[in-house]
Amino acid sequence: MATNKDEILTSSVSSTKGFLESIGVANLGPHTSPFDPGYDPATVESHLAQSGHLMSVIKISMACWQIADESATRQKLQSARKYGVPTTAGGGPFEVAATFGKLPEYLDLCASLGFTRIEAGEGFTDLAYKPIEVMRMADERGLDVQFEVGKKHMGSFNDSVVDELVDQGKAWLDAGARQIIVEARENANDVGLFDSKGEFNATSAERFAEAFGLGNTVFEAPNKASQFAILNHFGAEVNMTNVRLEELLRVEIYRRGIHSDAFQVDKLRPAGPSI
Repeated sequence: MATNKDEILTSSVSSTKGFLESIGVANLGPHTSPFDPGYDPATVESHLAQSGHLMSVIKISMACWQIADESATRQKLQSARKYGVPTTAGGGPFEVAATFGKLPEYLDLCASLGFTRIEAGEGFTDLAYKPIEVMRMADERGLDVQFEVGKKHMGSFNDSVVDELVDQGKAWLDAGARQIIVEARENANDVGLFDSKGEFNATSAERFAEAFGLGNTVFEAPNKASQFAILNHFGAEVNMTNVRLEELLRVEIYRRGIHSDAFQVDKLRPAGPSI
């Protein structure tokens, strides 16, 4: 018996990464941009320590960072740099600043605090600046830009709205934006690609992915139903954002097919052992 036990211990996999590789789980790069809705700096740093390797960008979201103690905001951004995770400021403060004619000052603030990029958009305002103007100002300050398409208060997209948003997104990509975000707010209900019952409009989602390229498109997926629907449709390499920090690991086990529901989806299920 001792010999058999020794043999088992000798042949066992000694790391989580090694075990996942042994059952054919894909070694994916980061495709999720989780958001911090106003957690304390220690909580944010703990999530970065645990899951930073799974984050494409971390969004310091809404305007919470503007009214929190500034030292706490700086601490969060410093923690993200420590773990090599880019940071973006949520789009709401951008829209407010642009409306009040304070966009240069807002970009100065983001650069001073140490953000990697900013999110631009017209979710609840109409932007007077052209894409090339915003890109120029951001570039002068060393900031990347991502642009969000879709209104926050006008319901789910119809075909004519999708046409307009595709044109808008292309204009921002042509001007130099890194990615296009597709609106879904914090509930994925009667907004963007989700109808009043929370059903996902895969046909319109495909139009965005085809127009911008899947790698340049980021779908907001704020809840379990929206996250799973997007992954089921597009597969493991789709980009998502508005995932709460505490839900990131659940999204990533689903993405890798080791969640019980994802195991039933052919395009997500692990390949299994190679021998």
